[in-house]
Amino acid sequence: MSMIETVNDVNNSFLSRREITCTFTGIGGKLKKLDAVDMVKKQFKLDDKIVIPINMKNQNGRPSITGTFYVYDDEKLAKRQVNPVIFKRLEKAKAEKEKPEAASVEENAAEVKKEAKPMETKEEAKPAEEKS
Repeated sequence: MSMIETVNDVNNSFLSRREITCTFTGIGGKLKKLDAVDMVKKQFKLDDKIVIPINMKNQNGRPSITGTFYVYDDEKLAKRQVNPVIFKRLEKAKAEKEKPEAASVEENAAEVKKEAKPMETKEEAKPAEEKS
């Protein structure tokens, strides 16, 4: 059984887009928009298209999510039709997804740099003078 069940798949010729509504079962509360986009691209073979997550709702009492996605052929057309706030949120999510990966690379580089430094000699600690 697939995790993605198609509820509605419509070609909107007036707006030149495809509107897909589907349900993700068994992953309620764990699915992020970028992960959902990747799953939809794989399921419907949309690798060369622009897929925009418009709406994702959790269902009460069930571990499933219903999502609505718009599929465009042209990015300029998508930016004209879809609210710019949605694109800003997607860019922010992409930056946060890449940030931990970059941070782990920087940490590894810092560890290598620490190991490469020679040991520094510390001066002997002098006893502190007592005040009377």
